[in-house]
Formats: sequence, structure tokens, C-alpha cells
Amino acid sequence: MLQITDNISIEEWELTEQFTRSQGPGGQNVNKVETAVELRFEAARSPNLPDPVKRRLERLAGRRWTTDGALVILSQETRSQARNRELARERLAELIRRATEAPKRRIATRPTLGSQKRRLKAKAVRGEVKSMRGRVEAEE
Repeated sequence: MLQITDNISIEEWELTEQFTRSQGPGGQNVNKVETAVELRFEAARSPNLPDPVKRRLERLAGRRWTTDGALVILSQETRSQARNRELARERLAELIRRATEAPKRRIATRPTLGSQKRRLKAKAVRGEVKSMRGRVEAEE
């Protein structure tokens, strides 16, 4: 079981891991040992995640969210398969923790009268500067 928060935990049956050969440096180890971990979490079908968390998780996951509602995390930083498994699970837990935080609603405010006047004055000054850049007419 992967404990995310006090009231959200993920069962082992919801996670599937697939191991592949890692990319990057590592000598012969890269060619022989399958150390990269692809962690797949069926988030859309998870009974442990509330619907608002699922929606926020889909938005946060971006390209890692598949069309069938699964979250795929690839970890290949280290040469150790066990460490890559830990890193992938930590990343999944952190992503779900971020999805549990509801965003604050923006409160619409109006600009103050002083700020409106300053903005219009700055626009007038800038327009004056630009109008002076035109071609100079000869006086006769």
C-alpha cells in the first residue's frame, strides 16, 4: 500500500510496473540489466481518489495521462532497479499530493481611481513621445 495523505492511500493492485533497459551512461550495465521502471497507475478507475482530485491530477499530469485514464511515470535516473522503483512511487505520491490541494478562488477586484488616472497619464505621455518621432516639416 502506498500512503499518500491521511485519508488517501493506493492499493498495490492499482499499480503495475514494467521494467525496460535504461538509456544514458552506464557501460555494459545499460545493455544487460532492465533498470528503468515504468509505473502505471489506473487513476480514472481508482476507488480511493475523489473525483475533484482525479480532475486536478489529469490536468497536472499532462502528457503522462493516457487516453484510457492511466497515469504513466517513467524513472531511469539511477542504475539500481530498486531505487528507480522508489523514485517512481515518490513522484506519483507527490503528484497526487499536489492534486489534493484545491486552488484558491480568485476574487475579482476593481482598479482604484488613482491607478486608472496614472495609467491614462502614462499612455498620454507615451503617445506624445511617439508623435514627436514623425517626419519634421520645413517651415516656409
